[in-house]
Amino acid sequence: MISSAVYLSYRNAAAAIEWLEAVGFDVLQRQQAPDGTVVHCELRWQDTVVMLGTDTTQPPPPLVGVSTGAGVYLVTPDVDAAYARAIAAGATEVFPPGDTEWGGRRARVLDPGGREWSFGSYRPGELWLPDD
Repeated sequence: MISSAVYLSYRNAAAAIEWLEAVGFDVLQRQQAPDGTVVHCELRWQDTVVMLGTDTTQPPPPLVGVSTGAGVYLVTPDVDAAYARAIAAGATEVFPPGDTEWGGRRARVLDPGGREWSFGSYRPGELWLPDD
């Protein structure tokens, strides 16, 4: 059951959909205008849904250091495999897979449209207690 979703706009939504499919998302539905422009698309990764459409007026924020200040975090038990698929599909490395001080593993990329995506084994919303 999906209880929430992320919505993103891309200058080239068709290319974003292609990238997301290469990373491991499945298209649930896709609506296009008569000229082929993607009006709305819904894609699923495990229990996460991403909705997206075409918007040529809002570029993504620039990368400053290791973040754009906004991104999507995908929980996965295999951060390295998700990262490898993203890079193979044309993403730009922000930081490669690595262990965190809180006991998880994470990595970050920019998709070909410049949006930030993180892959991590930490499950947000779950209590984390450091080892003493």
